[in-house]
Amino acid sequence: MSGHAEAQPMISARSGPLSGVAAVPGDKSISHRALIFGAMAVGETRISGLLEGQDVLDTAKAMRALGAEVTRLGEGAWSVHGVGTGGFSEPSDLIDCGNSGTGVRLLMGAVATTPISVTFTGDASLRKRPMGRVTDPLSLFGARAFGRKGGRLPMTLVGAADPVPVRYVLPMASAQVKSAVLLAGLNAPGETVVIEREPTRDHSERMLRGFGAEVAVEAGPEGQVITLVGRPELRPQGVAVPRDPSSAAFPTCAALITEGSEIRVPGVSQNPTRNGLYLTLVEMGADISFENPREEGGEPVADLHVRFSPDLRGVEVPPGRAPSMIDEYPVLSVVAAFADGRTVMRGVKELRVKESDRIDAMARGLEACGVRTEEDEDTLIVHGMGAGGMPGGATCATHLDHRIAMSFLVAGMAAQREITVDDGAPIMTSFPLFEGLMNGLGAAIRRG
Repeated sequence: MSGHAEAQPMISARSGPLSGVAAVPGDKSISHRALIFGAMAVGETRISGLLEGQDVLDTAKAMRALGAEVTRLGEGAWSVHGVGTGGFSEPSDLIDCGNSGTGVRLLMGAVATTPISVTFTGDASLRKRPMGRVTDPLSLFGARAFGRKGGRLPMTLVGAADPVPVRYVLPMASAQVKSAVLLAGLNAPGETVVIEREPTRDHSERMLRGFGAEVAVEAGPEGQVITLVGRPELRPQGVAVPRDPSSAAFPTCAALITEGSEIRVPGVSQNPTRNGLYLTLVEMGADISFENPREEGGEPVADLHVRFSPDLRGVEVPPGRAPSMIDEYPVLSVVAAFADGRTVMRGVKELRVKESDRIDAMARGLEACGVRTEEDEDTLIVHGMGAGGMPGGATCATHLDHRIAMSFLVAGMAAQREITVDDGAPIMTSFPLFEGLMNGLGAAIRRG
């Protein structure tokens, strides 16, 4: 069973201007999907630019345990020899997904319509997260789940021997749940239909089409209707993973708030279901140019040119934008602390069931650093203190959450006094290059 290593405090001191090129790693969401869809295709899929953080490596290990042949060929280059739709074999041991909510939920969908039993576990953080939002719709296919109280890991999923197609209306905006249902639908007969009231990231739909599945997306009276024709023979592909907009958020936001900074972040995904943070930053007055727009791996990308922006202003973020930036609210709240006026983030209750309760974690940490916040179940409000205005000087609790850790380390680069995070070890799960990359730009991050 996965456990958490000894805590690794990290300290971020006020830095000089950041400069240079921030070559952030490949997109985590697309990396997970490339491995899983490759394992469900017949033949060899070649992947370039794969994020080699622990979350994705755990998914690669899971694919091997389920019978696929997964080989690392070089830095970011991987080969997956798939077993075909419905071809997974029963693993001989637990599937340990570490810290990855995306990994475990997508994997549950992938095995739900294959007649095998799989037991999933994860680290202390993942074992606290609710899985009922995925196992409930998977039960409609005929799968059965047996877990801890509250639908938590460790959990055994018994796949359906005779799956039936499903029509499912998402009760919340969640690309993980949507993708789990679509993955289950691959090995069900007929058409599986998912209806989402609010559009969420569409990497699964894009990649499924690339692998040869028949996926239709159209507007309906209940919302966006996604229809998947079951039991296709997925064709192996070459998948080029674009750079992760969620990882790019950290050097981008750091440059915006650190005096004198000017950096470039090449090849960042500009998928319209993922670019909410960048729209919001521009509305706040951020100096960001989007250069050389192009397409890579079926995804729109651009090179970012980012400059220090001393005149950032607070804004009200539209609630409907939340699905396109749900992982970026923690670092946005840091930028908001260096803006003038209030930044209001509504429609963000999904943050309460991430790796931590991110609303509470950011509010408490910002308050410890001298920034006033307000919150309710679905809202976080940050009262900005202007450029260079955050006092800092605090130790912030990360609650085993990599994005909380990275967000407060970004804050320390521009705060008046250094900021410590109690545990930076979880950063390895999603952005193992973070410390070296940021220090290479000019940050002053050190181990405690």
